[in-house]
Amino acid sequence: MKLLSRPRWSPYAVGSLIGVLSWFAFVTADRPLGVSTALAKTVGMAEQAIAPAHVDANPYFKKFPPAVDWEWMLVAGIFLGAFTSARLSGERPEPKVPRLWQHRFGSSAALRYAGAFLGGVILALGARLAGGCTSGNGISGSLQLAVSGWLFFACLFVSGLATAFVLYGKESNLD
Repeated sequence: MKLLSRPRWSPYAVGSLIGVLSWFAFVTADRPLGVSTALAKTVGMAEQAIAPAHVDANPYFKKFPPAVDWEWMLVAGIFLGAFTSARLSGERPEPKVPRLWQHRFGSSAALRYAGAFLGGVILALGARLAGGCTSGNGISGSLQLAVSGWLFFACLFVSGLATAFVLYGKESNLD
């Protein structure tokens, strides 16, 4: 149980466990590991309550019916696991507005949350346009030795570095 209370785990151990989880997904569900489809299915379930005829006529939802399935439960498990890990480790939350963000954009928590929300929306839209998220395109794709998976990871790192440079410049800390 002591392992679960650590504030940080080895990235090598976690990466290996994600690989094993990916194998398990392929063996038991015959599908690659992914989480962005669960977001679309959640939207479909909400839409089904309001406009079921629209959901029934939607080609995407014919291919991926809106329902609670293993991918949806994986997302729920990610949230539950992160919450449980934070509680067990006793880690205190970071400040609402990190110092580097304050230095570049001011101390408004509302602006910080709006920026995080907008970034999440853009990320979700991009994942759906790309046909998968980091776990679907990157992890599962690279485990299958797909060129697209490796290309995705290269683009992910390059775009992440470029975005960080545009947002924060050359500053890495304020100490």
